[in-house]
Amino acid sequence: MPEIMIRPLAAADEAEWRRLWTAYLDFYQTSVAPEVYDSTFARLLGNDPQDFSGLIATMDGQAMGLTHYLFHRHAWKIENVCYLQDLYVSPEARGTGLGRKLIEAVYAAADANGTPTVYWLTQEFNTTARQLYDRIAKVTPFIRYTR
Repeated sequence: MPEIMIRPLAAADEAEWRRLWTAYLDFYQTSVAPEVYDSTFARLLGNDPQDFSGLIATMDGQAMGLTHYLFHRHAWKIENVCYLQDLYVSPEARGTGLGRKLIEAVYAAADANGTPTVYWLTQEFNTTARQLYDRIAKVTPFIRYTR
């Protein structure tokens, strides 16, 4: 059984974080400019409560997954809600429980923050991940529009 560790992202993780986030963006058939990598990583490490937080997952010491999340206000609730924006597990680590552990780590961070609601989006074609999501969360009927 591999040793799995989920921990906050650190400055020393930048190269592995870039590798994982690039693979995540590739999976969703998108890319961002180099300055977005720089800005996002700085925000992930910053201490502004309005910015994202990041977690990295390792298996036997190798970086194999990540998640980004943030707390924000919601017009329908008094307490903040938690948006899990990015979740990625390397193909060779899929099926090991790593994705579940990353989501559960975000759930724990939300609980520690007094934030009972955690939500995220995925694309319809992400059927493998949706099998996990269907077991640990409730799908909603909302459809996303964007400008």
